[in-house]
Order: sequence, then structure tokens, then C-alpha cells
Amino acid sequence: MAKTKKIEKPAKSKKVEKPEDSLKVQNIVATTSLEEEVSLSKLARTQPNTEYNPETFPGLVLRIKQPKSAVLVFSSGNLVCTGVKSIAQVREVIDQVIKQLKKIGVHVKIKPKINVQNIVASGSINLDLNLNTLSLELENTEYEPEQFPGLVYKLENPTATFLLFSNGKLVCTGTKNKDQLEESMKQLNKNVRAALKRLKENGSSGELKQSPAKDLTSDDVF
Repeated sequence: MAKTKKIEKPAKSKKVEKPEDSLKVQNIVATTSLEEEVSLSKLARTQPNTEYNPETFPGLVLRIKQPKSAVLVFSSGNLVCTGVKSIAQVREVIDQVIKQLKKIGVHVKIKPKINVQNIVASGSINLDLNLNTLSLELENTEYEPEQFPGLVYKLENPTATFLLFSNGKLVCTGTKNKDQLEESMKQLNKNVRAALKRLKENGSSGELKQSPAKDLTSDDVF
């Protein structure tokens, strides 16, 4: 009896990771106004998690343990929140500040509007980079390896600043929302690969080499 030939299923192709998928938010700086006057001296006297030195700085630093963050509180009721990694965490921190202010008789009557001023994110472009050659090929770059190992690259549209390292790792700063962050990463990838193409066409010895893609995941922080 003839054996039935086993039909093998074609192997599934591995999904190619996009550079923007590697982005991970490390810090968000956000501001808001409580529209209430705050006695910073009273807040400093009654709350243990505060730092207040009016001779050197007009604001009070209020430290939150969870999520770990720091909030600058001004007598006008304006707040600057830093150290968090998502908008949800910003809201959580502001709610905690409002609860602490209630203890000293400050009752916030509004729902504060959050304004993101800056997002700092890390990621990878999945390329080994010759930073010296790249600094000559791209506009708006600063590279002084004797002082700092990374290359500073400034995008104009969307507005963002990148720190690029030779292993392809990067830090992005200057964006204010998820769309801007991802769009800036796409533009960076496009510009760097265009530089790679020009280098190949010119036969440059500073060719950028492709490094293996890594299985990184994108954090949906918004």
C-alpha cells in the first residue's frame, strides 16, 4: 500500500519590526493649572514629601512614591509634573496632589486640563551607524565624539531631537503626543536610509550595516 505523502505547511514569515514599534516612553513632562492659590509654606510644614527653598527657587517640589514622580507646585496653583510614563499616570499624580492640597484647605473645583510639554522616548533604528559619516551626510547634526558618544540630529517637521548611537539605539525628545512621536521616528528612519543609499551609490567606506531586528514591543502608553 502506497504511503500518503505528508504535505508540509509553508513556514510563517517573521513579522518585520518597524522602528517606531521599538519606541518606549521614559518620561513625560506635563503642566496644568488648579486655578487656586496655594500656601507653599503651609504645604511644606504639613506634608513630609515636600522640598521648599524659596530663597533659591519659587516653587515647591512634591514627590509622589507611586507612580514615582515629582511635581513642581507654584503659589498660583500651576503644576509641572515629571517622571511619569503615560497620560494616565499624569492624571493619577495630579489627583494625588489635589488630595494633599485638600488637607491644607485648598479645594480644587475644576478638572485640571493636562498639557504635555515634552515626551522622552527610547528605541532602536535596527541599524549599526557610522556616526562620523552620518554627521556629514545629514543636515542639522552635531557630533563631537571626544565630548559625547552620541550624535544629535534635529528634525524640523515634525519637531524632534534625536540622540543616535553607533549600535542603532536612540533617544527621542521634543514631541508632545503619540502621533508626533511615531511620525518623527518614521521620518528619522526615512532620512537615515536615504543617507545609506547615497553612501552606497558613492561607494563610501562608511557604509551603514544592517543589524538583526530584535523582538521589541511597542508600549501603548496613551
